[in-house]
Amino acid sequence: MKILFILNDSPYGIERPYNGLRLAMSLSKKPDVELSVSLMGDAVLCARKGQKTPDGFYNIERMIQSLVRKGMVAT
Repeated sequence: MKILFILNDSPYGIERPYNGLRLAMSLSKKPDVELSVSLMGDAVLCARKGQKTPDGFYNIERMIQSLVRKGMVAT
């Protein structure tokens, strides 16, 4: 099965990028899934290196890096 995630919101202050990446990471572990994540608009900031994560927030950069290592992210 081929799945494409298109993220388009900024990394912090809204839950959509986190939820999309969390689902993508979960699906990436399934052997029968071919997954791609595309970052558009403000979501490109999710891939920015050296992010300072606000207190109480998840680190989007680490989530993206996990998917990048598998070759699943396009900006």
